[in-house]
Amino acid sequence: MPGNTLHSYGKIARSLHWLTALIILANIALGLVAVRLPMDALDAKVGLFSVHKTLGIAAFTVALIRIAWALIQPRPVPVHPERRIETFLAESVHWVLYAALVLVPLSGWIEHAATEGFAPILWPLGQGLPLVPKSPQLAETMASVHGIFAWLLIGAIAMHVAGALKHAVIDRDGVLARMLRGSPAGDAPARRHRAPALAAVAVFAAGAALAVAPRVEQTQTAAPLAQAASGWRVIQGDLGFSILQMGTEVEGGFSDWTAAIDFDADTGTGRVEVTINMDSVRIGTVTDQAKGAEFFDVAQHPVAVFKADIRPEGDGHVAQGTLTLKGHEVPVTLPFSLRITDGVATMTGEASLDRRDWNIGQGYDNESSVGFPVRLEVGLTARS
Repeated sequence: MPGNTLHSYGKIARSLHWLTALIILANIALGLVAVRLPMDALDAKVGLFSVHKTLGIAAFTVALIRIAWALIQPRPVPVHPERRIETFLAESVHWVLYAALVLVPLSGWIEHAATEGFAPILWPLGQGLPLVPKSPQLAETMASVHGIFAWLLIGAIAMHVAGALKHAVIDRDGVLARMLRGSPAGDAPARRHRAPALAAVAVFAAGAALAVAPRVEQTQTAAPLAQAASGWRVIQGDLGFSILQMGTEVEGGFSDWTAAIDFDADTGTGRVEVTINMDSVRIGTVTDQAKGAEFFDVAQHPVAVFKADIRPEGDGHVAQGTLTLKGHEVPVTLPFSLRITDGVATMTGEASLDRRDWNIGQGYDNESSVGFPVRLEVGLTARS
């Protein structure tokens, strides 16, 4: 029989149940392995996460179909309605399971849509979602929600399996056979209560509150930089960069840097020294990895320094000098445009760098995961 009765599950419900179980258990294993892989195994880590995300969308789709089917089918009665606490717990776990089958993949999907350039879904649709912006803050929040909800799902599965084994081994009452073979079990009709559904709502509300609770920010390994003595005082500025990660452009930047600028507006010549607090780097959801030893190695090299001479060139100017980063001093040329009005200078510049020159990302010797070129973008306003 394809449909349910009051005492058994039909073929469709059983098929959806076991298909869901197969996808979810495989995806839990994939997620636990992927999250524990070190960043020096980035290709494997990304591959596992891509499969994990793709299966997550499959799980989300199957869950919606399963819930829709359950809504139009009779729900088999509890076998032991007189065991009120046991029945309450069983129904509560079922509600948690149904909610988790939707909320876990959905929260992960939103995290993915808000993230730039990490572990693409393995089909063209679904990389982005309507109304979900690219936002590191949103991605981090949804990652926390996804993680906590995933553990709620794992806990509910453990309780569900334990209950099924109890019915099969201890009670021997045919409850498991209803889902294995569609055998009927249970006689007495039972009233449905809202309490188990409300309990599931409370569980996920508590999980969501824990996920979005304010956290103590990690302290910087390098103290904030003091303003450098300068002939021109920077009153506003941005220091950003972008790089291809998994074929997608990812933007980052530094929030703490200082510039000592000596510049003669009459001759268009001068000198600049920019000091960057490397611990202030931000690059989406991979900020912690960027600070690690394979990339910027902030613990060992807390600052970077760009020293350059400024000269006019063509319609603009050029800052030509060296960038000392991660212990390597490499020549860099930064073309920039400059406008000075009433003692206020506004400049914007852009340069293309190669991360390999500073031994950044040394474990990633091809561009399939992390690109070689880095686009550096600088903009500032200074007053003489």
